[in-house]
Amino acid sequence: MTLAIDIEQLCAERGLRITEQRRVIARVLSESQDHPDVELLHQRASSIDPKISIATVYRTVRLFEEAGILDRHDFGDGRARYEAAPEAHHDHLIDVETGKVVEFVDPELEALQRQIAEKLGYRLVDHRMELYGVRIDRED
Repeated sequence: MTLAIDIEQLCAERGLRITEQRRVIARVLSESQDHPDVELLHQRASSIDPKISIATVYRTVRLFEEAGILDRHDFGDGRARYEAAPEAHHDHLIDVETGKVVEFVDPELEALQRQIAEKLGYRLVDHRMELYGVRIDRED
């Protein structure tokens, strides 16, 4: 479900200076179909530009996160993982055996969450849902 988001364009819209190394990191993030951590981002970016250091990736990711361009996730594996800040809300299901992250949208679930907040006297302004599971059809 991951939609390609042009992170380089978002940087321009937010007035961030885009160096050549940031451009490579932005492109790698834009093309990612998963939720990579910094080490994986560095591996992918340095395959394009071997001069990109892991420190540069850390600084760039922090800059993009502070600018609201990236969302940081902790899916319980001890690593911060990133995705472009989505235009549309979605939730995540994490396979605890493989680490695979499945993005989903469920209108009934969204409605139920709003109803729960209202029943408790609140207007829901945001939420984040992460489900953790194992495949039902796996062979033991």
